[in-house]
Amino acid sequence: MPSYNAPVRDMLFVMYDVLNMDAYKDLEGFGEATPDVVSAILDEGAKITQEVLQPINLSGDEEGCHLANGVVTPPKGFKEAYKQYIEGGWGGLTGDPEYGGQGLPYVLGVAMNEMCCSANFGFSMYPGLTHGAIDAIEQHGSKEQQEMYLPKLISGEWAGTMNLTEAQAGTDLGLIRTKASPQPDGTYLVSGTKIFISAGEHDMSENIIHLVLARLPDAPTGTQGISLFIVPKFLVNPDGSLGARNKVVCSRLEEKMGIHSNATCVMNFEDAVGYLIGQPNKGLRAMFTMMNAARLGVAVQGYSMSEVAYQNAVAYSKDRLQMRALTGPKAPDKPADPIIVHPDIRRNLLTARAFNEGARAMAYWTALQVDIARRHPDATERQKAEDLLGLLTPVAKAYFTDMGFLTSSMCLQCFGGHGYIREWGVEQFVRDARIAMIYEGANGIQALDLVGRKLPANNGRALMEVFFPEIGGFCEQAAADPELAPFATAVLGALEHLVDAGQWLMENGMKNRDNAGAAATDYLYIMALTTLGYMWIRQVKAAKAKLAAGEGDPQFLNSKVILAKFFVERMLPDTAAHLAKIKGGADTLMALPAEAF
Repeated sequence: MPSYNAPVRDMLFVMYDVLNMDAYKDLEGFGEATPDVVSAILDEGAKITQEVLQPINLSGDEEGCHLANGVVTPPKGFKEAYKQYIEGGWGGLTGDPEYGGQGLPYVLGVAMNEMCCSANFGFSMYPGLTHGAIDAIEQHGSKEQQEMYLPKLISGEWAGTMNLTEAQAGTDLGLIRTKASPQPDGTYLVSGTKIFISAGEHDMSENIIHLVLARLPDAPTGTQGISLFIVPKFLVNPDGSLGARNKVVCSRLEEKMGIHSNATCVMNFEDAVGYLIGQPNKGLRAMFTMMNAARLGVAVQGYSMSEVAYQNAVAYSKDRLQMRALTGPKAPDKPADPIIVHPDIRRNLLTARAFNEGARAMAYWTALQVDIARRHPDATERQKAEDLLGLLTPVAKAYFTDMGFLTSSMCLQCFGGHGYIREWGVEQFVRDARIAMIYEGANGIQALDLVGRKLPANNGRALMEVFFPEIGGFCEQAAADPELAPFATAVLGALEHLVDAGQWLMENGMKNRDNAGAAATDYLYIMALTTLGYMWIRQVKAAKAKLAAGEGDPQFLNSKVILAKFFVERMLPDTAAHLAKIKGGADTLMALPAEAF
């Protein structure tokens, strides 16, 4: 049976020793987030994820969801677990206090999301999309809509969804056909079919608030003619009580490769009553607020699955006896050595762990930018944070989920044939991890978004005025410290590869746009590896400072230094290969005519 232990110690190390969250104590919500308070919250979060969510993960995957007469029932134990989750206040951890939330930093919510995903990916998606709905209504809804929906969404009594995709319109949302007809009372009747709707129907919450993209009559074609609507499962009376069932039903549950315990629904809207959120024909902008929040959440899913796969692979590798170590027996009293003595097993495990701990630091740093962008009193600091978010969100979403699937597979490899068998549980982690590369914008689209939209935005301001000075400046200072110099030199080399790649794109991407498309994923990978390298230097610096002060667990801190060495020696050099691929251009990719495939 698989297990999970929340890495609370590493979370606190990243938050306070690496990212120095104490430096932001003057920001709203951070004053209450002292190390002691955050430690207590994470400990309680570890309890519910380890003791309530993880035990129903494997059984939930085996049972799946049930659809009968338009009602979806989640697997056994999920409804009770959800009740404990909302009664514990976990849904409102970072919510606006005006509407009943606790107002704590967004970065703390990311840490909690990580634990939920590792413990039970399918369960985490039920409350997960609610946070995106909250963000969209907070930023684009009217005051009346905020007062009507936010308190119950933040408490978790109501859930939220996002309804974008249609059978003919996946990535290209300009092709959606769902219609919204205005009514004399100011409401709209929404009609159409949406597919792949995560948690689109279930009986765990009292109501489900669907956010739906649709077209108004005579709306412009393409993405310029899309509006966003609130469509509740149950209509809400003026006093906040629930009224009649709305005309929105789940007609089918998708049979999927993974995340079986989450209801992925085909949703039919047949003159369902909806309410316009934001401005007419400006719905995509409002929905992107929800999607950006979801994309960071999906990035967390990537390394969360890798984390739980790694933990189980380590336990197995320490116990499984196979052959003798190449350098001689390490367990002479046993018939064979534990497989953790073998270099290739360690390659798999260390690749996963170096990714997990680097990704955790990068995810928390990215989440900290959300807090700064929302709460900092200085407009310049808010703008810098927004610029960084624009760059980091597609990078984290794509790279973390690509690597999360790869490293989960590497961890399965440690089990040999047993990893392919259901009873060990690790094959579920691989299946579940695969979806994160696809939804909330497939990873190829994330790369195109980075290269085509985020890099040139504001004449490259985010890259040139924020990203390069942040990482380059830190590394140049670190290079003056003999203990940090080897790490800094390696990351500065990766940064040079990123600059070189950008220059190649500027020179060749406009001449032939296929060059930009062919280079996009490799460019994103270089940026991801460079940023992870930066995160590892910061972790080494923090670890060495604590060691010098005689604080903390020396084994934990020395492990950080060894993992950083592994990263810069075995993972960071990939930036050179990605640069070489970029410079290969698009000619070979586009040379074969379609009929030759």
